[in-house]
Amino acid sequence: MALSMHKESKQHQMDSSKYVRYTPEQVEALERVYSECPKPSSMRRQQLIRECPILSNIEPKQIKVWFQNRRFGRGDEGSLCLRCREKQRKEASRLQTVNRKLTAMNKLLMEENDRLQKQVSQLVYENGYMRTQLQSASTATTDTSCESVVMSGQHQQQQNPTPQHPQRDASNPAGLLAIAEETLAEFLSKATGTAVDWVQMIGMKPGPDSIGIVAVSRNCSGVAARACGLVSLEPTKVAEILKDRPSWFRDCRCLDVLSAIPAGNGGTIELIYMQTYAPTTLASARDFWTLRYTTSLEDGSLVICERSLTTATGGPPGPPASSFIRAEMLPSGYLIRPCEGGGSIIHIVDHVDLDAWSVPEVLRPLYESSKILAQKTTVAALRHIRQIAQETSGEIQYGGGRQPAVLRTFSQRLCRGFNDAVNGFVDDGWSLMGSDGVEDVTIVINSSPSKFLGSQYNATTMFPTFGGGVLCAKASMLLQNVPPALLVRFLREHRSEWADYGVDAYSAACLKASPYEVPCARPGGFPSSQVILPLAHTVEHEEFLEVVRLEGHAFSPEDVALTRDMYLLQLCSGVDENAAGACAQLVFAPIDESFADDAPLLPSGFRVIPLDPKTDGPAAAAATRTLDLASTLEVGPGGARQANEADLNNYNLRSVLTIAFQFTFENHVRDNVAAMARQYVRSVMASVQRVAMAIAPSRLNSHMGLKPLPGSPEALTLARWICRSYRIHTGAELLRVDSQGGDAVLKQLWNHSDAIMCCSLKTNASPVFTFANQAGLDMLETTLVALQDIMLDKILDEAGRKILCSEFSKIMQQGFAYLPAGICTSSMARPVSYEQAIAWKVLNDEDSNHCLAFMFINWSFV
Repeated sequence: MALSMHKESKQHQMDSSKYVRYTPEQVEALERVYSECPKPSSMRRQQLIRECPILSNIEPKQIKVWFQNRRFGRGDEGSLCLRCREKQRKEASRLQTVNRKLTAMNKLLMEENDRLQKQVSQLVYENGYMRTQLQSASTATTDTSCESVVMSGQHQQQQNPTPQHPQRDASNPAGLLAIAEETLAEFLSKATGTAVDWVQMIGMKPGPDSIGIVAVSRNCSGVAARACGLVSLEPTKVAEILKDRPSWFRDCRCLDVLSAIPAGNGGTIELIYMQTYAPTTLASARDFWTLRYTTSLEDGSLVICERSLTTATGGPPGPPASSFIRAEMLPSGYLIRPCEGGGSIIHIVDHVDLDAWSVPEVLRPLYESSKILAQKTTVAALRHIRQIAQETSGEIQYGGGRQPAVLRTFSQRLCRGFNDAVNGFVDDGWSLMGSDGVEDVTIVINSSPSKFLGSQYNATTMFPTFGGGVLCAKASMLLQNVPPALLVRFLREHRSEWADYGVDAYSAACLKASPYEVPCARPGGFPSSQVILPLAHTVEHEEFLEVVRLEGHAFSPEDVALTRDMYLLQLCSGVDENAAGACAQLVFAPIDESFADDAPLLPSGFRVIPLDPKTDGPAAAAATRTLDLASTLEVGPGGARQANEADLNNYNLRSVLTIAFQFTFENHVRDNVAAMARQYVRSVMASVQRVAMAIAPSRLNSHMGLKPLPGSPEALTLARWICRSYRIHTGAELLRVDSQGGDAVLKQLWNHSDAIMCCSLKTNASPVFTFANQAGLDMLETTLVALQDIMLDKILDEAGRKILCSEFSKIMQQGFAYLPAGICTSSMARPVSYEQAIAWKVLNDEDSNHCLAFMFINWSFV
C-alpha cells in the first residue's frame, strides 16, 4: 500500500514537471501578465489560473517555469519558434542579398573578361603588324631625301586626316547634340571597350563587399581611371547623387550649370563651368568648361557623359578666370545599369588632362598620376554612393544623436574650409600680407565676415565692432622617404609632439562671446594631453570624424585661466598604407561644448600627397616600421643588413606636405597675431621634419653602428646597466644572453615579452619616462619620440600610486620591490591590467642612482 502511494506520488511529480505545449491563446494570456509583472508571486500565479479558464489545465509549477524561461530569454516552444523563424527570415534575406551581389559581380567579371580578351586580341594583332612592318623596313632601301620625307608625310596626312569640327555654339542645339553623341560613343568605348589600356590597381580586389573593380590608364593622353561596382540604390537616385559633384568631390570649389537644353529620349545637354582647388600652395587651381549629356540607353541604363569644349571639339567659349588654369576633361562619365532584384551596377570613367607642364617639375607627378586621380575622384564617387546606400538601409548606426547627413556636412565643411585657406582666392576676400624677409611662410588675411554666414554666431560675436578678420599662415615643403599615411597617423596620435597649447587656447578663444587675448604663443606652451572621442567613420574606415578633448595642466596660478579643457572637431583620412596614390590629411577646428549642427568652423591642419608611384616591398617595410628603438637594431656594428632591408637604398618616396593654420584677429593686434602665426608654423614645420627623420627608412651603412638614444646614454650602455642592476638587487638574471658581446643584450631587452621601462629619478619633479622596450611602447601606446612627454603618475591609477609611494623607501634602501597586480592607463586613455610589477634602481658604472626601472608582467588591455 505504501509502495503504491509512493509510486503515484512520484508519477504525479513527473507529470507536473513534464514539458507542456502551450496554445497561442495561452501564450498570449501569459504574455499579458508578463508585461505587467515579469516575476509574479505564488499567490498571483494561482489567481491567474483561477481567472483564466484557458490555463486551468496548467500546473502552478509549470507556469512558474514559463515565467523563468521568459525572463531568461528562453520562453516556451511557441515563442522559441517565432524567434527562430524571425532569425531564419533575416538570414534568408541576407543570403538573398549576397546572392544578388554575387550574381551581379559575376556578370561584371564576365564582361571584364570579355573586354580583356578583346584587348589581348588587339595587342596580338598589333604585335604581328609591327613585326611585319619591321621585316619589310629592314629589306627595303631607305630613302632619306627631303622630297621623299615630305611626300611620305603628305601621304600619311591624307590617310589619317585630323578631324576638324565646325564651330558650334549654344544657339545651335543640333551642333551641341552632335558633340554629345560623339562624347557618348567615346565614353562607352572607355567604360566597356578597349579604347584605353586599363591596368587594375593594386589592392582593389572584386567581391560582394568590396568597393569594386578599379583600374588606371597606361600610355594614354592625360590621366584616366575606371571603376565599376554594385550599390543598393536605384539608377535614378545614383544619377542624382553623381551629378551633385560638390557633395562628394572634395576638390570641387563650385559647379555652375550655365545652360540646359532638352535632347531626344528625355535626355538633357548642360553647359557646365567647374572650379577645383589646388592641392598645395605651390600650384595654381584648375577649372573646366564642359558639356554634360544625360540620356538613357535601349536596355534601360542611364548614362551621364561629359567632355570639355575646346577649339578642337567646337562649341561656345567658356567664362574667363584669371586665377585658374584651364584643364581639359576628355570623354568621361557614368554608366548606371539596373540590377536584377534591385540596385545598380555603376561604371565610372574619369579622363582628364591637367596641364602638368604648367607646374614646377617636382610637382608634376601630382598631375600625371592616374592613381591619385582614381583615389580623389573615381573611388571617392563609389565610396560616397555606398555610404549613402548603407545609411539609407539603416546598416550604419551613429552615436551622439547626430544624423548621418549632418556628420557628412561637418566633414565637407572641414575639407572646404581647409581648401579655402590653402588656395586663398581673391574673390573670397583673401589678400596677401607682407613677409618678414623670409618666404617660407605665407600670411594671408580675410576681413570679410561672409566667410561665416549661415552660422548661429553673428559677425559681431566673431569679430568685434572695431574690426577684425581671419588670418591664415600656410607653407609647403618636400619630404623624402616618409610614408604619408604613417606621418599623418603620428601627427594625429601624438599632438603634443608638434602642437602648442597656448596657440590652441588662442584659437578656441574666438568661440567665446568675450574672447581673451593671447597675442603670442608661449615658448613650450603648457603641458597637455588629448583624448580622442570617435564620432563617425566611413564604410571602409578610410576617413574618421572625431572630437578631440585637450586637457591642459597649469604649473602656476596665473596659468589656470588658460589651462581649461578645449575641444576640436577633427577629420583624419588616408591613413591606410596600402592605398596607392592616397592623400593623407589631418584637419581640425576648435568647437565649444555645445557643438551645434551649424557651429562655426575655422579649419587648420596638414595634407601629405605622394609624388611618386607607390612601390611594393620597401614601401610596405617602411610603413610598418616602429618610431622607436627598433630602427637602431637593424644594423649591427659590423654586421650585414637584414634581408628585407637590402633594397632600402633603392626606395625613394617623395611627398609634398602642406600646412595651413587659421586664426581670428582684432585689427589692433593683427601684426602680433601674424608674427605669432608665422613663428608657430615654422616651429610646426621643424617638428614635422624631426618626426619625418624618425620614421623615414634607415639609410645607415654597416659601419655606423647603433644610434644613441636622444638625451640618454648609448643604448647598449643603458641596456647593460638595466640588466646588471636587476641581477645585483634580485639575485636573478633578467635575460638569458649566451654572449655578452655586441648588441645581444640590447636586442633581448628590446624583444622581451614583458613591458620594461625606465623613468627619471628626481625628487623635485614628477618622474617622466626615458626608455621603454617594444612591449613597453605597445602597452603605453606611444613611441620613443613621444615617451618623454608621459609622466609616471599619469599612467598609474590611485591604488598604484599609493602602493608605489609606500614601497618607494624600500626600493631606495633594498634596491627593488615587488608590486601587486593592478591597472594602469596608456597614453590613449585605455586601461591596461598586469599580474605583477617589479621596480628596481638602475645603477651606472660608478654605482650611482641613474633611473628607476619597471617591469610589468603579463600585461593586457582591458
